[in-house]
Amino acid sequence: MIDWYTTPQPVPPSRWAFRLPEQWPVHDLVAAGGDLAPSTLIGAYRQGIFPMHLDGDEPLLGWWSPDPRGILPLDALRVTRSLRQRLKHFTLRVDSCFREVMTACSDPRRPNGWITPAFIDAYTHLHELGWAHSIEVFDERQQLAGGLYGVKIGGLFAGESMFSVQRDASKVALVGLVEAMRATGMSLLDVQWCTPHLASLGAIEISRADYLARLAGVRDLAPNTPRPI
Repeated sequence: MIDWYTTPQPVPPSRWAFRLPEQWPVHDLVAAGGDLAPSTLIGAYRQGIFPMHLDGDEPLLGWWSPDPRGILPLDALRVTRSLRQRLKHFTLRVDSCFREVMTACSDPRRPNGWITPAFIDAYTHLHELGWAHSIEVFDERQQLAGGLYGVKIGGLFAGESMFSVQRDASKVALVGLVEAMRATGMSLLDVQWCTPHLASLGAIEISRADYLARLAGVRDLAPNTPRPI
């Protein structure tokens, strides 16, 4: 059973203010600068924005709201017969080793890596406050085989990254995430950009305006008491 029902600690208003969506540029980058304080991060996600460094230059943050936006409808996740068989060989846990999962996602050997030590520290702090969560996949020897992490606000889970050191382990984590979201009444799974890999799992593209409208409808929802899954 996956149980991740938590009430996050409140964060104060951010000292930074993002422009209104109607003032955003047509490209995906909508702002630059700021910091990774909890109040800044939560304020950004609530407005449909997430951070990544610009051109690998750690001192300058970029804030992004893609158009189109990738989401994975919970009823569209593609689970093949072989993946169902793989599920039997793994154990799923939540929030048992958040920093380890994020560190694995930051492997410098991965192309286009952007998860720096500053990001790991910032999101680990969010995790300690109850806003960021990880789903971990352990094999039959209880070794960490894969996982994912992201930010949970109301009915939104903003997926940030996933990793796998054993075949299909990241897919198993995604199955666990979708089941956990369903069990707690969540409905919006943000995947930022819809890559071919994510599309093969059921992700689709929607307009930025559509995403922001969906976000507005779920970000203030209190999750249901979890059901066993």
